[in-house]
Amino acid sequence: MATLTYVYAESTAVLGPLATYAEPHAYDLCSQHAESLTVPRGWEVLRLAMPSSPPEPGPDDLLALANAVREAASAAPENPARQSHAHLEPPASVEGTRRGHLRILREPS
Repeated sequence: MATLTYVYAESTAVLGPLATYAEPHAYDLCSQHAESLTVPRGWEVLRLAMPSSPPEPGPDDLLALANAVREAASAAPENPARQSHAHLEPPASVEGTRRGHLRILREPS
C-alpha cells in the first residue's frame, strides 16, 4: 500500500508510505497500482522509500477503531425489522390482496 500525492503547479507526483491521516489531494493505492503508476508526459514521479513491513497498530489506532464502532452503533436504527416498508407499497390505484407487507396483484380480465 502507498499514498499518492501531487503538486500540480510543479508537475510532480509523490508516491510514498501509506498516509496516517486524510488529506484532500492524497490517494491510497494498493501495491499493484503503486508499482504500475504512470504520470502524464512531462511530469516527474518521486518514489519515497517504502517500509518493508506495515507498522503495528498503536493505541491511537485502536482508540480510533473503537470510536468508529461506537459511532456506527449509535447511528444505526434500534431495530431494523421495525422500519416502515411504506416505500415498497404499490400505488393506491393497483388492486390486489395484501399479505403482510406483500401484495398479490390480480391479472386484468
